This record gives sequence, structure tokens and C-alpha cells, in this order.
Amino acid sequence: MELLEYQVKEWFGKIGIPVLPSQTIDHPTDLKRLKINYPIVLKSQIYSGGRAKAGGVRFVETTIDAIAAAQNIFNLSIYGELPEVLLAEAKYNIEQEFYLAIVLDTAVCRPILLGCNEADIDWDEAGEKMQHVVVEEQFSAFYARRLALKMGLQGMLMQSVSNVIEKMYQLFIEKDLDLVEINPLGVDSCGQVVALNGNVSINERAIRRHPDIAVMARKLVSRDISKQTNGKIGNWDGTQMRGKIGILGNGAGSVMATLDLVVSNGGKPGVCLNLRHAFLTDTVPTTFNSRLQQALQILAADKSIEVILINFLGSIPQAAEVAQVIANFIYKQPNQFSPQGFSSNGTNGTKGFREGSSLPNLIIRLAGSDLDIAKKYLSDLTIAEESPILFVESLDNAVAQAVKLSKTSSKK
Repeated sequence: MELLEYQVKEWFGKIGIPVLPSQTIDHPTDLKRLKINYPIVLKSQIYSGGRAKAGGVRFVETTIDAIAAAQNIFNLSIYGELPEVLLAEAKYNIEQEFYLAIVLDTAVCRPILLGCNEADIDWDEAGEKMQHVVVEEQFSAFYARRLALKMGLQGMLMQSVSNVIEKMYQLFIEKDLDLVEINPLGVDSCGQVVALNGNVSINERAIRRHPDIAVMARKLVSRDISKQTNGKIGNWDGTQMRGKIGILGNGAGSVMATLDLVVSNGGKPGVCLNLRHAFLTDTVPTTFNSRLQQALQILAADKSIEVILINFLGSIPQAAEVAQVIANFIYKQPNQFSPQGFSSNGTNGTKGFREGSSLPNLIIRLAGSDLDIAKKYLSDLTIAEESPILFVESLDNAVAQAVKLSKTSSKK
């Protein structure tokens, strides 16, 4: 998860990294109440890169010019993204620019400090110019000064840059970040440093440990609803494509293996969700079966999904309740499910299927001794001729049936 520039700079300012006076602009008329002095720079707040070349950054010197520029930027789509907010920032005259970053290197499982004397980096040649220091033990100012020295800095400038690196590392640890970057770090004629632009990447598995970040994540998910076929999946560890087969798994490996097999068999995957983990934005505990229930509702609400392919293997918490959740999804009796009570026509004395509904077909494959009870229950459900459930033993057969059903539904 990444943040917008204005959010990053709010974090920078709170932790003590120097930033320019700035103000967020929700509407061009907000510039009439601007609290910073002209000249200013207006910046489009989007997640895509390349905003400067696309016209999303404008320097202005008067209120009239600022309002006109803001109107243009608000209506400027960059890689299909329109900004909801702009950042108005004081103009800054710089003499020198640096690149600084702290990144979690998964190869060595340690944070690495990065620094370069050029801000506009050609990443093909970055290896020759980029300096780095691996944080091998508990962090101290020694590591920051070492990077500054390797960059060739001296005197007060070395001290100023070292201080910024220390604050960056503090933010990196406090917020559970995978990356914190300043590009560029500007230096004026007096040797004062300031973060002109910044970027952070948040470890998504750590979001629930930070209520403030969880709030940001919920807003981001809500914002994306209008852009997605089914915006609710923004909470999930999953993938969204535009096919007809929705995939549910209990691990990244099972989901990706199922997706690959669907494609290999000529099918078109749709929403693919991994139910092993809780929502990224959830700050309260959830159960596997509550996630299964919500995932089924999400896929059923997506009109493009014609088949739901469930592939669970290994161990699952509360495995005996998996069949209960699936039955409740199909039938009208959420609190009266009993597999032994179903007759051959798929009911237990009342109408079992939802009237007027067109639920997707369910193809279910369960592998693992923990799921034996769920297998027995689901086998009873598949007796009915009208049943939308097809229970199979092998993944290859499950995928073949799902692809076949999706193509049959398309022809109809």
C-alpha cells in the first residue's frame, strides 16, 4: 500500500524531516483562502508516476493563475487517474539535489540505506552511482553518517543529511514500512535541506497494527469502488480479472495454481481471493468462515461471475463449518441446515433455493483429512438434480468442469 505525497509529507513533518509549507486543495476555490505565500507550485495527488511530464505540476504566482491551473489539473487524467486533491506548496530555490531511501531487502532480510548525489536517477546505471549501507545490527547514527560519507558529503551538510536519514529510519520502523524514499532531497544556497517529494510503501500485513493507517486503507478501498467491477475486493489478498470463473482458495499457492490451470484449460478467471488471511484493513479478528461467507456474497453480487471454483487444501480452522456456510449461501434456512434433512429434490420441507435467483454454479474441491466432515455434508447437498453445487475430488477435474460450465453459460 502506498500513500499520496501530501500524506507522506504529513508523516515527514511530524517526525522531524524538513518539508516546505504546504496546503491541500480540495477545490479550486480553496486557493482564495491560501495560507502560504506566492509563488507556489500545484501538484496533482495521484498514485501514478510521470505527473510532471503530463502537466500535473504547475508553478503559479497569483491567485487567478492558481485557480485556473487547479481547474486544469483537477480535470487532467494521468494514466486514467483523476486527482481528488491537489497539494499547494511554497516554491523553493535549490542548489543541489540528493536521492535517499531506506528499503527492506528480502534477500538479506535487513534494511538497507540508499543514497545518491543525483535525484534524477537512471536506474539502468544506478549501480554505479548509488551508495548503500546494510543495517546489520541495531540502528544507530553511525549507519546514517556512514552513508553520508560514502556519498562524499562533509561538514554541516553531512550532519544535516545524516539527521534526515535517522528520521527516515525512525519512520521506517514505527510505521512498518517496506520503503521510505525522498526524491529529491533539496539543498538551498544556505545549506538547508528539505524533502521536496517523498514516497512510502507500507507492509500490508502490518496495517491492522496501526489504526491510523487502517483508516487510510479503508478510504483508499472506498475510493477504488467506482473504478473496479467489484470494489469490495480491495480489502482482500487477491486478484481481479474480467473472466467468468471466480476462484476461492486458502493460500496464495492454491489460488495461483488454480488460476494457472483455469487459463491452461481455456477458461477465463475472474475475481481470485485468498481466504487464509484477514482483510488488510480489519483491526478486529475474523474467522475463516466469516471470510468465506463474505467472499461468496461478493462473487454472487458480481454479475460477470458465472462459476465459483472453491479449492481448499490442507488444514482450515473450523473446517466442519465450511459446509454450513456454503449451504447457508445456497438455501434460505441459515439456521436450520442439516444435510440429513435434504430430500432428493434439494429441499427439507420448504423451498430450498432462493426464489428468482440466478446464483453462480459452485465447483468445490476439498483436499485434506481435516475437511472430511465438510466433504460428507457437501456430498449430501449435491444429490439434488437442481443443486448448483458440484463436488469433485481432483483439482484437474474441478477446473475442467468449471471451464465447461462457464462456456455453456456463455452460449446460453
